[in-house]
Amino acid sequence: MTVKPFVPVLVAALALAACADNGTVTSASNIDPISLASAPPGAAPGTCWGKSVTPAVIETVTRKILLQPAQISSDGRVQTPPIYKTESQQEVVQPRRETWYEIICEDDVTPDFIASVQRALEARGIYSGPITGEMDARTRAAIGRYQSAEGLESKALSIAAARKLGLIAIAREA
Repeated sequence: MTVKPFVPVLVAALALAACADNGTVTSASNIDPISLASAPPGAAPGTCWGKSVTPAVIETVTRKILLQPAQISSDGRVQTPPIYKTESQQEVVQPRRETWYEIICEDDVTPDFIASVQRALEARGIYSGPITGEMDARTRAAIGRYQSAEGLESKALSIAAARKLGLIAIAREA
């Protein structure tokens, strides 16, 4: 008995169940599988969120520790050289970082919207494929390149990036 055909169905069902628990809607067409997330604390109901996780950077740092200073005579000559001990240890150079960002919800990711995203990225020289209205690998890669330049490492289109591309109106204060 093989279980493999049921694994994708199970994963999809679990992802949808996780979204239903907190009122968040996510879109398989807009979400990077890595950035599937529920919502950050305090998020408005009905909003959709992605999460980008940057792992910690750990480096091995080697230091020389002075055990005994050099012995210097009154005329300035070194009688005995200094004695050092070499010590290596791992240190967190950059801590792990989680970045929450609001994304376009499934209901808003229509073929017309995706075609607009493709045209906007094409106008900026980031997308060079056909305007298909489909969230394909080429479109995701272009979104990732655009957002990377903006400081977000994700292939799921954020609300902020969509606004910068001129695709979503910015709410004005009354």
